Amino acid sequence: MRTSLVLLSARLLDPVTGRLLPESALAVAGGRIAALGDDREIRALADSSTTVVDLKGAAVTPGLTDGHLHPVSGAELTHGLDLSGCTDLDSVREALAREVRTLERGAWLFGWGLDPNAFGDRPVESAALAPVLDGVPALLQLFDAHSMLASPRALELAGVDGPRTFDQAAEVVCDDSGQPTGLLLEDAACELVERAAPQPTHAERRDRLAAALRAMAAAGLTGGHAMDANGESLALYTELDAVGALPLRLRVAPWCQPGTDADGLRSLIEQQGTGGALWRTAGVKLFMDGTIDNGTAWLEHPDCHGESTHAFWPDPAAYTHIIGELHRAGVPTATHAIGDAAVRHVLDSVEKAQAGDRSGVRHRIEHIESVPDDTLRRFAELGVIASMQPTHCCDFTRADHTDNWSRRLGEERASRAWRCRDLRDSGASVVLGSDWPIAPFPPLGVMAGARHRRPSRDLTQPPHGPEQALTALEALQGMTLVPAFAAGEEHEAGRLVVGHRADLTVLADDPLTVTATELPDLPVLLTVLDGRPTHRDASL
Repeated sequence: MRTSLVLLSARLLDPVTGRLLPESALAVAGGRIAALGDDREIRALADSSTTVVDLKGAAVTPGLTDGHLHPVSGAELTHGLDLSGCTDLDSVREALAREVRTLERGAWLFGWGLDPNAFGDRPVESAALAPVLDGVPALLQLFDAHSMLASPRALELAGVDGPRTFDQAAEVVCDDSGQPTGLLLEDAACELVERAAPQPTHAERRDRLAAALRAMAAAGLTGGHAMDANGESLALYTELDAVGALPLRLRVAPWCQPGTDADGLRSLIEQQGTGGALWRTAGVKLFMDGTIDNGTAWLEHPDCHGESTHAFWPDPAAYTHIIGELHRAGVPTATHAIGDAAVRHVLDSVEKAQAGDRSGVRHRIEHIESVPDDTLRRFAELGVIASMQPTHCCDFTRADHTDNWSRRLGEERASRAWRCRDLRDSGASVVLGSDWPIAPFPPLGVMAGARHRRPSRDLTQPPHGPEQALTALEALQGMTLVPAFAAGEEHEAGRLVVGHRADLTVLADDPLTVTATELPDLPVLLTVLDGRPTHRDASL
């Protein structure tokens, strides 16, 4: 088989040991690592058609994989006004006012990344943004992507003038008189207003997705576990894949929502394994609760407002049944579970599904924001993978617990935030991800956050729970070895081994020796997917 790519003068990093391999070069053929050796041996495998790159001592790791992201919805959402840098109501109003001045009459304003901490002690409601949005149809997504703030004009156009009933734990928040405040909790409520807003064309969605994926490749990502298949997602992946424009290898988990009947479940099972050259449907995504910040998590004890007391599934037993059916069909699941009651119920459901059937299906729990000690060991005992997003802790909470998330939980539960270290030490496999667009996707920033647990915008601030930090090697494993294991692909991904996929990330220096605070700025020199460069720095 023809050698398509040769990398010379490289430092090849083993994510198992953290040490450099003795070889200094590698060759790629047929999308796989074909040989490892010294420069002379590997150069001899090249012919006139081979791409030969002298890395000049750069470090090569297995391709970095984001363990939890939303490419299509993220590409669409981040096309609007970025409010993530607004820290108080004045800055939110100023940003909105600037945007309003650019709009044509009657045009919708879309924003994202709105932090509820910006409202201080005020309720999160559209009245706080008056008169900036008077007469303007606006949808502002809060940073958790589980809630939106709709302006009065947007609610009017959508015909939302009071409370609604949903099959899931969603809510149109209303005041004492029954009038909507503008706050919409969870997808079913948000969709009421989203349907009234103008929609992008298929071509616009495709182009935005392609641009987002190219940026991810330039940041060093070669793969991602996409946690939804909503809307046109699968058609867009198929279209980009067919023309060689898919720069990430994607593992896609479609949603299973409350109310899914036997036919819907059968369809999810039949979808498994479908896809293209660089993407496939694998697993199913479910939700056991919402978020702590908007009071829709499922906690064993209510938050300070008396909220977060219910499961996302009105009948949690129905969720348990679904997990059992998927497990028996050999389908891995990934369940969003943030609160302690939600996490416990997912673990109980997996344990029940495994009774008499330890078939090796690898189930996951996503987020795991605050859990008590007695749940930690159960991850390893049940083989449940812990999927963590450390930058959520870094950027959305504060070490002094004055943020909305911490205040809602109280000191005891806030001190158990994102227990990456405790989960790993208890024997759990910990996969790391960004949850983009909730947090930025650059993987070096995700690994850095797992190590320093400080706000990315101000690294002089104290860390939140420094005792839960991971080592440099553990963070790298969380984006190489563990995503491969979670996907059941450890036999062909996650390491620099002959026969493994040639998905590679090349960095200007060794990510294990660069300090955590400097890691996000480490240049990505080359990204290789399936043996094909998807990003190449001008210095090479």
